Amino acid sequence: MSISLVVCDDHQVVRLGLKSVLSGSGIEVVGEASNGEQLLQMLTQKLPDLVLLDVRMPGGDGLHYLGRIKINFPTLPVILFSTYDNPTYVARAVALGASGYVLKHEKSEKLIEAIRGALRGELAWTREELRRVTGALATPRVVSDVEVPLTQRESEVLSQLANGLTNKEIAAALGISYETVKEHVQHILRKIGVTDRTQAAVWAVRKGLV
Repeated sequence: MSISLVVCDDHQVVRLGLKSVLSGSGIEVVGEASNGEQLLQMLTQKLPDLVLLDVRMPGGDGLHYLGRIKINFPTLPVILFSTYDNPTYVARAVALGASGYVLKHEKSEKLIEAIRGALRGELAWTREELRRVTGALATPRVVSDVEVPLTQRESEVLSQLANGLTNKEIAAALGISYETVKEHVQHILRKIGVTDRTQAAVWAVRKGLV
């Protein structure tokens, strides 16, 4: 019996490529979505065995939709499939309950192995990936239960930071200078009691800010 898979990626060439890569593997792409809203609508009609979800897409990042999927379909395995080797993305994926995070440039064997492992209830995180985010995930949870007086601008910067944007990208998105973003980031880290951006991203997830 084949494994049914729904792919959510805004690039058609990626979706077509996945069909080709998975051909003959016993994994069948039974649905395609180009954005998160299409994916959610598709899942209300019929659940596949697993979802393969891109991270950066127009109209909302995949990590946001991962959170929504896990609320509505908590037992559905989801693997993030991304171009970006970003520890903030990985930390958020772990915190939100993803079954794995596979880079698009990895060999097809790794993706197939991750899919099969997820269906066996295994997590497809490598030791290196977990090592990179262990510190962030070990940040005391009590911190997330304390009200922190972030300014409106600091909240905006934190939201962008948690979405994996660099300081330069945040500056462009918010229309402020790079130096101002750096200053806001330092204030945020100090206020919420963490030491790096990845920990700040996990804090934001736990607070429900992203």
